[in-house]
Amino acid sequence: MVRLIRLLAAFACLLLGGIVGALNTRPVVLDLGFAALRTSLGLAVLVALLLGVLVGGLLIAVSVVAPLRRRLRRAEAAMRPSGAVTKD
Repeated sequence: MVRLIRLLAAFACLLLGGIVGALNTRPVVLDLGFAALRTSLGLAVLVALLLGVLVGGLLIAVSVVAPLRRRLRRAEAAMRPSGAVTKD
């Protein structure tokens, strides 16, 4: 059931991305200072959204997930008997 929901969500996102790209065909120039990129407005919006999601996910992974994993490893190590051999 969860797989189906994920598949439907992915399909909906692809469909919405295609609609945004199709409705925003006006050409734009992105001046990056060292280069100028010519693209459509829809593609520029989709790339900006994708970069925002990736950067946000990376920040969450670094600030939340990594410290929690470290804490979990420490707690697991504290629960093991001192002479026990691990399979890691």
